[in-house]
Order: sequence, then structure tokens, then C-alpha cells
Amino acid sequence: MVVATPSAELSPAALAQIELAVPLLEGRSIAVLTGAGVSTDSGIPDYRGEGAPVRTPMTFQQFMIDAQYRKRYWAGSHLGWKHFDAARPNTGHLVLAELEASGQVNGVITQNVDGLHLRAGSQRVVDLHGTMDKVRCLTCGQQFARSDVATRIAAANPWLEAISADEVNPDGDASPAAFDDFITPDCTVCGGVLKPDIVFFGEFIPVEKFSEASALVKKADALIVAGSSLVVNSGIRLIEQARRRRIPLVVINRGVTKGDTQAAVKIDAGTSEVFLTLQERLRG
Repeated sequence: MVVATPSAELSPAALAQIELAVPLLEGRSIAVLTGAGVSTDSGIPDYRGEGAPVRTPMTFQQFMIDAQYRKRYWAGSHLGWKHFDAARPNTGHLVLAELEASGQVNGVITQNVDGLHLRAGSQRVVDLHGTMDKVRCLTCGQQFARSDVATRIAAANPWLEAISADEVNPDGDASPAAFDDFITPDCTVCGGVLKPDIVFFGEFIPVEKFSEASALVKKADALIVAGSSLVVNSGIRLIEQARRRRIPLVVINRGVTKGDTQAAVKIDAGTSEVFLTLQERLRG
């Protein structure tokens, strides 16, 4: 059981919003959609939260057409992977795993690629945008463990281990100080192009992944969106599905989201403290 007392950290307004949400969630099977804001308490920054750096992320098309882009991506991604690998699940992740184990949550749909929901103990996790701990060959389809690819990168580029990242992003990418001499890993089976098994900008979410997410919402009696500004279209589609079924929508996020007007309750606060307080109220 998660032990903490975050209620004191919540504003009176947030506590009032939570009290409004409790009767909408009690006794219901809840699907949860999470974004980068759920992982900020684990030291992984948010894309669009207050103070987030302006980004120009690499697209799938750039990655595919230019070996220099692949050098830049893999050098930065290697630095980011070390940061991700050291991150640990926070209170929000752990509470969601407990809520699933108790039968109150039917599963977690996440836009994050950090794998922290699974490491926290959640069993039913749909990684909409993939996961950083796997690497796939785009030529032959062979899949590799990210840790094995990281070992190869470190051996081929020992100088990179001494370089710190300027920033680390929610997708595991970072900005290395230099990458011209970087040796890009290739597939040990066919020599093809390797890519982390995540959805790049310019790629579509796999149909089967979205179908899994949609199935969770269809089986739920309520939907919580946590730590996502809902800029990505997949989240809006899931909210629309909930709206058509007329099930309650609760949004938990610091700042405005594109789902606020659809929400029965919007809780403007951090996700970890809200989830723990909700768990206390729902248990009571």
C-alpha cells in the first residue's frame, strides 16, 4: 500500500473538485488515460507544462531519409535512455496499480513511453506511443532489448558516456553536446536500420494499439484523464468515445487541457496527490 499524506499539499479548490469527482467514480469501473504529467514526479519532464522547453522533435520522415538525423537521434536517445532507466515509479503510478488490483481501475492507457506503469505493478497497460525499452529493426522486424542496444552503443562510442544531456524529454530524447563522430547501431541480424519501438512525430499509432485502448473505454463506466493536455488526437478520440457513451469524464491536470469543456469535473492539481486522495475517498 502507498503510504503518504499529500492531501495537505492540495488547495481548497482542488479538494472541493475531488469531492465532486468521488460520487461520479464510486462503484464504477474506471479507465485511465495518462500523459507526461503523471511522470513528472519521477523526474521526467512534461512536454507542454509550465516551464517546458520549446521543442522541434525529429519526425519519422527525417529519421528515415538522413543518416545524420539518425546519428543525432540515437546519440540523444542514448543519453535520454540512461535517465529513463534510472527513473522510478512515483505515488501516482503506484496508486493506479493498487486501484487496478482492487478492481476499481480496469486498465491504464498511456501516452508515455517510460514504462513506469508496468514497473509500478499495473497489469493492463496500453502503450499508445510504444515503449523505450524495446528496439525494432525496420528492415527485418527483429526486436531487441533496449538495454542490449545501449551496451553496444556505449562500447562503440565510449566518449559519449562522458557527455551530459542539455535536456531530457518525455520521449527519452535528449540534446547531446556533439554527435558527428557517433557510430549508429544497426541490426545484428540483417544490418538494417534500428529504431526505438515508439511512435515518432509523423507516424500513426498502430491500429491494434488504439483498438486495445478503445476496448478499455468501452468496458468502463467512467474515464479519468490524468497529466495530459490532450493535444494529441488519440486522446480526443477516446474522450469522444466516452462522451458518446455518456460516462463521466474526470480530468486531472495542472493547467488547461483540450478536454476541459467535456469534463464533468476538472481537478487542477498534480496527479500524484490527487490519485492518492481519490484512493482514500473511494476506499472510505
